[in-house]
Amino acid sequence: MIHKLHLYIGNGKGKTTAGMGMALRFLGHGMKVLTVQFLKKGNSGELIALRHFPNAAVLTAPSIPNFTFRMSPEERRQTALEHTAFAETLPAQIDTFHPDLILLDELNNAVTLELVPETLALSLLDISLACGETVSTGRSAPESFLARADYITRMEMVRHPYQTEQLSARKGVEW
Repeated sequence: MIHKLHLYIGNGKGKTTAGMGMALRFLGHGMKVLTVQFLKKGNSGELIALRHFPNAAVLTAPSIPNFTFRMSPEERRQTALEHTAFAETLPAQIDTFHPDLILLDELNNAVTLELVPETLALSLLDISLACGETVSTGRSAPESFLARADYITRMEMVRHPYQTEQLSARKGVEW
């Protein structure tokens, strides 16, 4: 079977949601889904729901102490070590679970923020694509990801309540 790489990028809302929608579609067809999440707390409604499906596995990187732009240099170094170590475990997880879809949520940003080495991430994409359809999300993606992708969807923010009302992320809507 031919497997393709999907990138969901841009500054608009919906990148993770689009990836999760594809995961739900695969699960609806009885296929196996591995969802891997970087840079987030691992408590979003999508992950809670996915954990109820027998054909779904969810892996989350160690929680980060703060937004990266607010991290001290030491926090950033520690986060990079933890996220790199987490990424290095993923090939074995993919090999063991044999998913039909691998969703690498926020991998794009983990690479562009230098929390996961680009060479490791590219290897992870290769391993994922050898196994199943692969989705990688995150606001910005390195050129190497863009060159390799078969599908690229850019989410554009036109208006968001955070900008107009300083409204914080809401349970069920943003997470």
